[in-house]
Amino acid sequence: MRNTTADKPELGLETRSPKLWMPERVLFTPAALAEPWGKKILERVKSLNLPIEELRQNRLTGLRGDSERETYDKSKRTLAVVNAPPSAFKLSPIPPSADWQFHLAEGCPAHCQYCYLAGSLSGPPVIRVFANLPQILANLAAYETSQATSFEVSCYTDPLGIEHLTGSLAECIRYFGTRESGHLRWVSKFDAVDDLLDLPHNGHTRCRLSVNAAPVSGRFEGGTASVTSRLRALRQLALPRSQGGGGYPVGLVIAPIMPVEDWEEHYTRLFDQISEAIAFDCDLTFELISHRFTPGSKEVLQTWYPHTKLDMDESKRSVKRNKFGGTKYVYDTDTMKRLRRFFESEIARRFPQARVLYWT
Repeated sequence: MRNTTADKPELGLETRSPKLWMPERVLFTPAALAEPWGKKILERVKSLNLPIEELRQNRLTGLRGDSERETYDKSKRTLAVVNAPPSAFKLSPIPPSADWQFHLAEGCPAHCQYCYLAGSLSGPPVIRVFANLPQILANLAAYETSQATSFEVSCYTDPLGIEHLTGSLAECIRYFGTRESGHLRWVSKFDAVDDLLDLPHNGHTRCRLSVNAAPVSGRFEGGTASVTSRLRALRQLALPRSQGGGGYPVGLVIAPIMPVEDWEEHYTRLFDQISEAIAFDCDLTFELISHRFTPGSKEVLQTWYPHTKLDMDESKRSVKRNKFGGTKYVYDTDTMKRLRRFFESEIARRFPQARVLYWT
């Protein structure tokens, strides 16, 4: 048996590890059941004794409740296994995270009150898993170049949060382990990584865990693993195989950064935890993302979480417009400078070999 406990750090704080997400309904479309990967997902779901509905048509219906909140609750308890549409095969760039994005699913089982998917996906937030994964992966070769080409797979889902139901993340890791220039990137707020440790990744997958200070993670990240548990998972992924780990390149996404009361103290404690968890040489990166919201995301989030304490007061923010005329509300310039200075200084002092990929 793999020994992954002998050299785990104590870390000392709460280790909330959620039960694996088990949907109350699992829907399969006919097109999904015609796919070999869809059949594999069906066998996984059957082995977990989950209620399965084989639909007569490829369209999902009956997902709405009497209110937006009821629709949200109903959707978040539903897994739908479908085929990715033709549009999924035309990839889009996603700077600064990666060269390209592709999707193995859309929708997330977590309940983060600042959810970045709010307003980004149409329809009820049901978790849709794609059964035509082999075709999705085969399509990626057309986007690779002779130089290292990176692909982000966690823009519209938390792939680790549904991995026990799909096996799709492991399949992606295996695929990229065979590529010469293709590199996979994924990020999660969950911690069930044991089944990923022995995969033949060939150094071509960077595993990242999203973390935050206690007042943010404890209040706004429902249904996720504790930050302590996530850091233990990252440690397992980063440790060399000779020490029972996965030997992966790893990363930390600190997001969304918020200047809450006593924020320097709280984020210093977070860095103490990170320092304790990653107290060995490894290929480590940081991505730093400050909190922002759009008018559309605010409207959706307030229907999903009507009692949220998340600060989305436009009068306290600066307006940032993109080239398409879209509007985001971000922190003012002085706040952003103070936050950035603190985070980059802490990382440089504690992790001199790590790379900060971007601040936004």
